[in-house]
Amino acid sequence: MSLNKMLVIGNLGGDPEMRYTSGGVPVTSFSVATNRRYTTASGEQRDETEWFRVSAWRQLAEQCNQFLSKGRQVYVEGRLNTSTWQAQDGQNRTSLEITADRVVFLSGGGGDQQGGQGGRGDQGGPQGGQGYQSDPPAGPPPPDDAEDLPW
Repeated sequence: MSLNKMLVIGNLGGDPEMRYTSGGVPVTSFSVATNRRYTTASGEQRDETEWFRVSAWRQLAEQCNQFLSKGRQVYVEGRLNTSTWQAQDGQNRTSLEITADRVVFLSGGGGDQQGGQGGRGDQGGPQGGQGYQSDPPAGPPPPDDAEDLPW
């Protein structure tokens, strides 16, 4: 038996970006920052931030694009995926990304950070604690589907 499951609670680093595959499947990408405060051996307090790239597919992608905004706190549950490619300089590159199965909107941070003016945080939408899950398991998109993404 094996398990590939990621659980992350953090804040969006920017507004989500939604794209469509060549087959018309919506995909939304966003980044989530987590923070950790610790004390060094010398007694100094330090903050550490980790960034996670997240992608949501299909109906979950549409919901994330509609209701999430920069600064909003979210709970993301999904699986970790690895992508490897060769960069223009010839070096092999590797990227880790969470493919979300579930996203829970914990706060409306976007509207608060923008002083309630404009921005996606003022669209109403779900209140804190509202969550969405991906469509019933239809399996992941075919591997070649991901190659058609424009980013």
